[in-house]
Amino acid sequence: MNSQNHKRKKAIAKRIKELRINSGYSSYETFATDNGLSRKNYWRIEKGGNFNITTLLKITTIHGITLEEFFKGIK
Repeated sequence: MNSQNHKRKKAIAKRIKELRINSGYSSYETFATDNGLSRKNYWRIEKGGNFNITTLLKITTIHGITLEEFFKGIK
């Protein structure tokens, strides 16, 4: 993976974590459980692991934002 893609993955992971924290969840485990996500997979997502578009759509729906809003500022 080139360095630009690595930076993007880290920025996406950071954004997902920020959304969780801003929603009042200090624990990724509680957030995942409360929202029907696998705790293990959600942890990987927040650490920059691979995930599919369906999962991203579920996360943005949970937070009530569009994909455009999610990706705003991520270059």
